Amino acid sequence: MNITIDRQPNCLATLRVEIPAAVVSAEKETILKQYVKQAKIPGFRPGKAPMAVIEKRFQSDIKEEIESRLIDQSLQESLKTEKLRVLDFGTPGNLSYPADGSFRYETTLTLAPEVDLPDYKGFSVSVPSGEVGKPEIDAQLDNLRERFADFSGVEGRAAEMGDFAIIDFTSTVDGAPLEEALRRPAGYLAGRENYWLKMHDEAFLPGFATQLVGALPGEVREVAIVIPDDFPVADLREKTMLFHTQLKELKKQELPDLDDAFAARLMGEGKTLDELNNIIFEGVKANKKKEIDDMKINQIIAHFDQLVEFEIPEQLLEAETQNQADALVESAVQSGMSEEEIQQQRESLIDTAAAQARTNIKTNFILQEIATKEKIVVQDQELVQHLIQIANNRKVDPEKFIKGLSRNGQIPGIRNSLLVNKALDFLLEHASVVEIPQESNTTTE
Repeated sequence: MNITIDRQPNCLATLRVEIPAAVVSAEKETILKQYVKQAKIPGFRPGKAPMAVIEKRFQSDIKEEIESRLIDQSLQESLKTEKLRVLDFGTPGNLSYPADGSFRYETTLTLAPEVDLPDYKGFSVSVPSGEVGKPEIDAQLDNLRERFADFSGVEGRAAEMGDFAIIDFTSTVDGAPLEEALRRPAGYLAGRENYWLKMHDEAFLPGFATQLVGALPGEVREVAIVIPDDFPVADLREKTMLFHTQLKELKKQELPDLDDAFAARLMGEGKTLDELNNIIFEGVKANKKKEIDDMKINQIIAHFDQLVEFEIPEQLLEAETQNQADALVESAVQSGMSEEEIQQQRESLIDTAAAQARTNIKTNFILQEIATKEKIVVQDQELVQHLIQIANNRKVDPEKFIKGLSRNGQIPGIRNSLLVNKALDFLLEHASVVEIPQESNTTTE
């Protein structure tokens, strides 16, 4: 078997194969014998039809099967002899049978990039302490108290910071109603009735509440806000919005006492404040651990992204860029952006998606290379247990779930995800962690 490889940029290579006539003839004979055994030909008993009759009747099918087998065998042989790491074998073309009876074809391979790894053990990462401070616990308790607060009416005085103001408002830009100026729906910015506004500096829009200080219930005020240059609605950035605002009522928030009765209200009869504190402590601790692990991973990814350069297969980059762009658009829609706004930012979205796609692909190949170097593997049992857990979480039959994944060709991708996660865990275990100094807090045990 004659195999030649012509390597090209962007991880592509042209594979040319010539299979000797003897191999072609032997494969053809094997396939013909199988057809003789299985074929049903009128006028002949099963297995007794002449080979010439079989070959003529099933000529097209036999030719297709011969080519399929020869191509598959030669591709596997090329992996071994040429030590190729092929991501995609392409579609074989230029199939031909020269006069000598041999078989030739060529195909364009997509190869995995060759990654030259730097030192990857002991990489230094800087993260904050995972210690849980009392102020963090207190902040969580305050949030809970606010969620279960009661409200009473305020009489006989004007609005103050810290109050809850119930307001009606409409908005204009350049003298026109907001939605008329934008020529599209503007959501809550256009106006609301009976809107509850907590009177603090950053509520609703920065500076809005401040301009209501001193207002009495029933009073109408014009609140002018200069929209910041990072506002999500691009058409409003650095423009002055005018809010025609009427203060209807003032409310005072009355927080519940922080005691065992409050804990029992949240968690059930008999529960105590100490138990509530412990639950919050464990929750904050778990969240901080995840945040710190994410910070470590982000630093490791950024470190390798800067140090390591290699060609990336173009088709992988295009596919991943599309995936990232779809995710960005979905996120934009969920945040309230209109289709027109998304189109206006299309170029920026594509640039962001392409950059993230390149980083994702580079990271994946780097981690795969580290897994190879460290002999990290995903055992079949690990993979099966992972799939069973996913199925259980989705409340579906594990056997049917796994068979479905297999039919759709998704198993290799899931195995690869587990592999790169194990490689990341390896890097985290061998990283040199430096804690960033912080102001000391009294910990809660």
